[in-house]
Amino acid sequence: MSRDEQFNTVVIGGGQAGLATGYFLSQQRKHYLILDENPRLGTPWRKRWDSLRLFTPNHSNHLPGMKFPGEASDFPTKDEAAAYLEAYAGRYQLPIQQGAKVTRLARNESGYQISVGDTSYHADHVVVATGAFHTPFIPPIAQQLSPDIFQLHSDDYHNPGNIQGKNILVVGAGNSGAEIATELSRAGINVWLAGRDVGRIPADTFGKILGGKPYWWFMRHVMTINTPLGRRMKSNVLTHGNPLIRARREEIRASGVEFTPRLAGAVSGKPQLEGGRILAADSVIWATGFKPDYQWIDLPIFDSSGHPFHERGVIGDAPGLFFVGLHFQTGLTSSLMGGVGEDAKYITSQI
Repeated sequence: MSRDEQFNTVVIGGGQAGLATGYFLSQQRKHYLILDENPRLGTPWRKRWDSLRLFTPNHSNHLPGMKFPGEASDFPTKDEAAAYLEAYAGRYQLPIQQGAKVTRLARNESGYQISVGDTSYHADHVVVATGAFHTPFIPPIAQQLSPDIFQLHSDDYHNPGNIQGKNILVVGAGNSGAEIATELSRAGINVWLAGRDVGRIPADTFGKILGGKPYWWFMRHVMTINTPLGRRMKSNVLTHGNPLIRARREEIRASGVEFTPRLAGAVSGKPQLEGGRILAADSVIWATGFKPDYQWIDLPIFDSSGHPFHERGVIGDAPGLFFVGLHFQTGLTSSLMGGVGEDAKYITSQI
């Protein structure tokens, strides 16, 4: 049986962005609902590779109103991050509908219609908080490789046990690629790490001073769209990915990983690097990031690459529609657990 429900605001996505948004909506006593497609809060975190730890320490990972548990300087595991999200939602009794995959968002005469199965939710305002990472991106070069080479995206990597062979090429030298390559090398596997040098933010240097607070202040107040340095960083991040935060190139190299030039193509089914070198790889791990996937939003608000046109998360061409948790929405921390709250607070102030 189909049914309709009316809300002041519907938040789509129950990750850190959606929960932070819900916190402020509750503070404002709004009639709202959070729709999350996963059967359990924190599922995207639990799916990541086994040894993953957040790139930021506990003192930098709190959502509004609730500190992240544990020692302030520790880097939490993925499962600890997932448990924190569940505890947060429980503490503030946020209204969440689990297993609610939105298949269409459209405007109508009275506001917005959100379709979930045979249920239609109606809202004056909608906040899209589905995160910064949607569909794993694998470059077309992958199709040129021999079928004998095992391939997978970093999103599907769990541990060295689900990799075939002893000669592994990791494509993409950002944070995920660097940490996966290091783990594989320490497991006795020959690893090449291909990609441009993405640079590094010296978190450890700042971390020695006042428990890392100057570093976090720098991340939240300097690396933003409001400063020349932040705007340059945004352009670089959106084009080439985030700089390394915890990993050091010298430490990666010391683990046995060989840095190589970028992947250029394939010769006889084998990966070829810029400069012509051909690698006899048994497996390729694509740590090449993600692409946005908003096909379910039936509104002309996106650029040619699929990103929404917005001003601090506000969609000017669709009054009442907002985004929270976009990559570099207002700063480098916008998609991080410890930074999303500021954007959520601003967006909810517009509702």
